[in-house]
Amino acid sequence: MTVLRPPSRIRGAVVPLALCVGIASALTACAADPDEGTNGVGKLDATAIEDKAQSAADAAKAVRLSGTLVSKGGTYKLNMRLKDDGAAGSVTTKNSTFELLRVGDALYLKADAAFWEHDDSDGKPSAAPSSASGPGSDDAGSEAADKLDDMYVKVPEDDPSYKQLRGFTDMNLLLDGLIGLHGDLVKGDHDKIGGVRTINVKGGEDGEGGSLDVSLEGTPFPLRFARGGGAGVVILSEWDKDFPLTEPAKGQTLDYGKQLPRT
Repeated sequence: MTVLRPPSRIRGAVVPLALCVGIASALTACAADPDEGTNGVGKLDATAIEDKAQSAADAAKAVRLSGTLVSKGGTYKLNMRLKDDGAAGSVTTKNSTFELLRVGDALYLKADAAFWEHDDSDGKPSAAPSSASGPGSDDAGSEAADKLDDMYVKVPEDDPSYKQLRGFTDMNLLLDGLIGLHGDLVKGDHDKIGGVRTINVKGGEDGEGGSLDVSLEGTPFPLRFARGGGAGVVILSEWDKDFPLTEPAKGQTLDYGKQLPRT
């Protein structure tokens, strides 16, 4: 039998073709494992990923939380640094922006003059602090508001606003209410949050029970949480990065003297 040898041009194409196939296979092999070089959490099932994120958050000493939360009480934009014994940052509502500082149980609020100016006729208290004369008059209220502008006011623990405002500064309370997903858990896509590789877990196929992105680098901290029903999205960063908390000096504080305005 006579064996036919392939023409030289066909023979010459065989080697490059084999090389291309080899390179393509290698690239495919690399792309097939998006968890290579990670902490391995992405290889777990959805429930285990959520558990890892929850455990990491529970053990954390500090975090920065920024984003928007929507509740029956309104929409709140938060930028808070939180730890076990206090917090510092800002809260923006529909009507105002104010700063909060908590050191232990001592809670301070700082806002501009517009925050403190209220008309008694709308059911809100006058802005006049206890040190002002003639509380309730427009002149006294405006003067008091000017004095309170950009000053810290210590929120009395028996003030109706204390519990609500403290809630914005409570790391455990905020995280417990944010990280938990509802419904059947579904493993989502790999992504990046702030340049960090992540794996997504959803409550329900469409994330109607919330959506959580968990770090695939180092400790599996939750880095992004989208609440179900469009109730807000928050970014969680600076995990375990401590920050100083100091009560404001006496020259930076004033006594409000009456029930604080509703936020």
